[in-house]
Amino acid sequence: MHPFRQAVENKDIDAVEALLADDVVFTSPVVFKPYTGKAITTAILRAVSEVFEDFSYEREIGAPDARDHALVFTATVAGKQLQGCDFLRMNEDGRIAELMVMVRPLSAAKALAEQMGARFDAIARESTGA
Repeated sequence: MHPFRQAVENKDIDAVEALLADDVVFTSPVVFKPYTGKAITTAILRAVSEVFEDFSYEREIGAPDARDHALVFTATVAGKQLQGCDFLRMNEDGRIAELMVMVRPLSAAKALAEQMGARFDAIARESTGA
């Protein structure tokens, strides 16, 4: 089991944060521009953990020693069931350098965008320590 999957399943955001490279690039399923940095990525992932209900990883793709991994999941957001995938790229130090999330269907992606948009001010404050 990939350490990121284990940390997420244990709802251990501190462990998730420890797996991220300082300059990690997070690509959201609902925002065009990627976010760069450990602080903003951690804040986003903390908020997502509050928004997703019934979250469960279904499948893990990638050899344990590979740089690229895909973690397929299901969850519910505002009553909408979704399927998604976390795509991870590890750096030379074994930290997550890139995290790209994709979700479907569109109705669930819209619900996710609404829920996360409502939390974005808090996410921004957390990421800057304000």
